[in-house]
Amino acid sequence: MDEQPDARAWRSLVTAVLVLEEALDRQSQRDGGLPHAYYSLLVFLYETPGHRLPASELAARLRHSPSRLTHAVTSMEKSGWLVRERSAVDRRVQIVALTEAGSRLVRRVSPRQATEVRAVALSKLSPQQVGQLEQISTAIVAALDERDDSA
Repeated sequence: MDEQPDARAWRSLVTAVLVLEEALDRQSQRDGGLPHAYYSLLVFLYETPGHRLPASELAARLRHSPSRLTHAVTSMEKSGWLVRERSAVDRRVQIVALTEAGSRLVRRVSPRQATEVRAVALSKLSPQQVGQLEQISTAIVAALDERDDSA
């Protein structure tokens, strides 16, 4: 069967994303003792001013369902990396905040994560291809955002 170029491209993309996610999950498990999805959540809070966000906003930005976020936060709270607090402005709002232990974990794992991404995803690409990858990835995320907004 003769495949269309776009079919080869999207299959290649899906495979690359899966392989990269598996490599990053192995690295974050090895170096931090947590799944990559949890590490990504910690990094997101680490990079957020004040290291805290309302749970609903955090779930939306990470594209997690409320139940998925609750499960992750509960697990990471037990490890001491996150805490949940009530908003001082609206007691109905739950805030997820990064702890000092969570910040230390991010600072410890991040350099190794960057090394892993470079080795697995970028080392075989030219500088021009790295720029193209950024543009392509940004376009894919924008298309998914548009789709989510219209749903």
